[in-house]
Amino acid sequence: MIKQFIKKLLGRDQFNSLNYWENRYAGGGNSGDGSYGRLSVFKADFINKFIEEKKIHSAVEMGCGDGHQLSIIHYPAYTGMDVSSTIIDLCRKKFEGDDTKKFVVYKPDSFVADAAQKADVALSLDVLYHIVEEKNYLKYLQDLFSLGKKYVVVYSTNFYLNETQHVLHRKFTDDVKRFPEWALIAEIKNPFPGNGEQESMADFFVFEKQG
Repeated sequence: MIKQFIKKLLGRDQFNSLNYWENRYAGGGNSGDGSYGRLSVFKADFINKFIEEKKIHSAVEMGCGDGHQLSIIHYPAYTGMDVSSTIIDLCRKKFEGDDTKKFVVYKPDSFVADAAQKADVALSLDVLYHIVEEKNYLKYLQDLFSLGKKYVVVYSTNFYLNETQHVLHRKFTDDVKRFPEWALIAEIKNPFPGNGEQESMADFFVFEKQG
């Protein structure tokens, strides 16, 4: 099974996930089913409770999307990053006048986290399995964990499955082991498991920086 997965993986670099999302948003598409409806409410409820319990003052999200999920989460200070310049422009207009939020285009090839960009928590919500190129996936993981000062919260699948051209599932917790200063402290199952409308195969994974 793993060998078949790796074989399919080798051909993935022919697909450009950055272009896919830019074209999707430029064509009027949204962030997908997971950012709306009951899945959106579940994620917002969990994150809002996490912010309160952990006394989070700042957050950075890698893959902010169209901002619908963001609109029901109460971050004290928030930076949203996305590979799509179209969606970053949309979010800037959508949250214009809200000085607790700012938005930045994420460019994997040149991104290096600086002190000003780091936050108490770095978040990745329904993003990992949409990065099908291995190089970009590993760079994204590295950047995500470099941005979190205390916590990293990931909402993702965590198993191997080659689903579609723009969806590739991995057991990402194995790859997080390359960051030994981070420990998985909680795994929260979503209440709507499945692969249908308003269902998700993803769960929450919470990592805490050690030392």
